[in-house]
Amino acid sequence: MSSLTTVEVKAFVPAQDFALSKQFYQDLGFDLAWSDDHLAELRHGDSSFLLQNFYNEEHAGNFMMHLLVNDVDAWWHHVQAQGIATKYGAKPQPPEDHGSMRDFVLVDPTGVLWRIGQNISGRREPVSP
Repeated sequence: MSSLTTVEVKAFVPAQDFALSKQFYQDLGFDLAWSDDHLAELRHGDSSFLLQNFYNEEHAGNFMMHLLVNDVDAWWHHVQAQGIATKYGAKPQPPEDHGSMRDFVLVDPTGVLWRIGQNISGRREPVSP
């Protein structure tokens, strides 16, 4: 067995207004695992990312995240029930099928584009090593 094993990989997501972005992600359904003045870890189940108190317009406007979930329609209904579009100007677009993926688009307060989706029939399963 190789000693070159990994534990996880996390993206550093930019935040123009750090406090607002932390609240946005908590309203979206993430738990705030920890936070200091510069960085916060947001977690949902086994998935997490680092929110950074950093903003560069060009960087943020070209930053994308993909969240793979079991039930994209349940996530969509949660976004609607939380009033995220109104509260944050998040610009969500309803779920659509795209080949083997059903997903919807959501833009966070900083301009980061999220695609929240689920695999649908016909999707190839990941290959185990």
